[in-house]
Amino acid sequence: MTSAYLWVKAFHIVFVASWFAGLFYLPRIFVNLAMVPADSHAERERLLLMGRKLYRFSSLLMVPALVLGLWLWLGVGIGKGQGWMHAKLLLVVGALGYHHLCRGVLRSFEQFANKRSHKWFRVFNEVTVLLFAATVVLVVVKPF
Repeated sequence: MTSAYLWVKAFHIVFVASWFAGLFYLPRIFVNLAMVPADSHAERERLLLMGRKLYRFSSLLMVPALVLGLWLWLGVGIGKGQGWMHAKLLLVVGALGYHHLCRGVLRSFEQFANKRSHKWFRVFNEVTVLLFAATVVLVVVKPF
């Protein structure tokens, strides 16, 4: 293994973990937004500002995570033709979809169009934990 490979792998892990940290916390902001009383405009605006900033920041973290992952996969050949990598790529697509779904949810809050309860968002929040855990297991255990 070359030194460059190890650096790319290390930074890929750092950016993936950082991206997911944003995906872990953003739905918690949705939980709080769903619980804001109608007359609490300052609290609502503060949470929306936090949500917008976190979404932008996690989007910036997502880009190098994906680029470095592609480099490892296509450039180095990690997991090529292996079943665990196909499953991991499916989970990455799921994480990308979840990320963009969060933007849609944020927009619905901005437009006063949210119809979901804070309980629904508590469950929605757990999706990222499952995506992250499944991805880590696939990469470390390589079960197939």
